[in-house]
Amino acid sequence: MTAIATREQLTDTALHTGAIAARDFSFWYGKKQALKRISLAVPPRAVTALIGPSGCGKSTFLRSINRLNDLIPGIRHEGDLCLDDRSIFDKGMDVVALRQRVGMVFQRWNPFPKSIYENVAYGPRINGIASEGTLDEIVEKSLRRAAIWDEVKDRLRTSALGLSGGQQQRVCIARALANQPEALLLDEPASALDPSSTQKIEELVYELKQELTIIIVTHNLQQAARASDHTAFFFLGELVEFGPTEEMFTRPREERTEAYITGRFG
Repeated sequence: MTAIATREQLTDTALHTGAIAARDFSFWYGKKQALKRISLAVPPRAVTALIGPSGCGKSTFLRSINRLNDLIPGIRHEGDLCLDDRSIFDKGMDVVALRQRVGMVFQRWNPFPKSIYENVAYGPRINGIASEGTLDEIVEKSLRRAAIWDEVKDRLRTSALGLSGGQQQRVCIARALANQPEALLLDEPASALDPSSTQKIEELVYELKQELTIIIVTHNLQQAARASDHTAFFFLGELVEFGPTEEMFTRPREERTEAYITGRFG
């Protein structure tokens, strides 16, 4: 397969829809197999939830999509992961460009110890944007898209670490959005937040899916039911079932899926 895209090609959005596909994808940490022949086509411009017990491979799969697992010694994989029908493992692929196209937000918010402005401007700066006027536009647009502009517009030069947890998480989302990704990976983004902040994150996810492909890992089944269009159930490294969320939660095809959703295990 050919490479995903060069940085110059990132401007050609006609080529990019954010469609993600796994094709018989397996993954190992040393001798431990974490994923077993996962085949899954993630629909673009929608929210897909990954559910399942702890240690079932959800986060491993998520972190494989933009190759964050490459940073771990001793890992290996078989099969393929594709973005817009192009392998992310192609030898000519620019991993930095891939991570621009596929943003990631983690369970625990992790803003840089910088101002709110500098957190959001960081990605565009390292990608060569030097114009302060352009950076101002990107920062405002990204914070607006992350539904936090009105809360921070008068304190952009103050430390992001002074914000509440929910606000810091939305700044981290804005930081990812500043690179104009086509897909956004969310690894339990609301698990450490209070109910009010969780609601804001879910509302934000609903708005962003109009523009982005979103994959969210969550242990909260109610959140998956509320926030996602499609759900994938992982168990012991296998993909047990995948389909429209409403069908998964009301008419699951697999007995293990029904047992997990009804609380009989997990």
